[in-house]
Amino acid sequence: MADDAVRTPGWLLDEVTSIGRENLDRLHVSRYDEKEDADAVAEVRLLQSAGLRPGSTVVDLGAGTGQFALAAAEVCQRVIAVDPSPVMLGLLRTKSHDRSASLEIVQDGFLTYEHRGEPADLVYSRYALHHLPDFWKAIALGRIRQMLRPGGIFRLWDVVYHFPVDEAEDRVEKWCATGSTTEGEWTRADLEEHVRDESSTFTWLLEPMILQTGFEIRDVSYSADGFFARYLLAVA
Repeated sequence: MADDAVRTPGWLLDEVTSIGRENLDRLHVSRYDEKEDADAVAEVRLLQSAGLRPGSTVVDLGAGTGQFALAAAEVCQRVIAVDPSPVMLGLLRTKSHDRSASLEIVQDGFLTYEHRGEPADLVYSRYALHHLPDFWKAIALGRIRQMLRPGGIFRLWDVVYHFPVDEAEDRVEKWCATGSTTEGEWTRADLEEHVRDESSTFTWLLEPMILQTGFEIRDVSYSADGFFARYLLAVA
């Protein structure tokens, strides 16, 4: 009990309760791969061009159903899939049984995963960091920096707002209006829930955190609607 109290102090954010209602919902999780394509094979190819090698150690934080982690495990020596949702990881374990590639699966989050063994060559995170409020995003970025080797890469892809405050209401309304009415796709209610209940932030808040925690921004691209950002970060 004493060891647990030290490892999880009372002030630490509970990432299971902050992960978002849908990520603990079995029906949503069972349909996630149909609803969201992580373009994992293309991501692996991009990261190979950035230095990912067969001997690399990869940590996928917020791995979800493991689309990227499973693809990376086909080409890398060690891949650790980390997620706080027992429901997501249950599906990932089922999927991994059907693959020849080995994969380590850990139920933990940005704030609690303790990396062991050789430092990571790559940390990957897609649509997960936004579950943390900004203070905790900065803490998470610092922890990611510590688990990477010198010269290591962090690939971050998330919902990040790339527009001025005075455009926010109009931009959000237009984005929510793009939601589908088709079951199995992202609906207006899904998008509204994201803005209302999750913790996506502005690029002009996130990027100083990235620099402050010891990364350099090697490359970044923003979606035309101003709602998505893809970063390729390197240990400074």
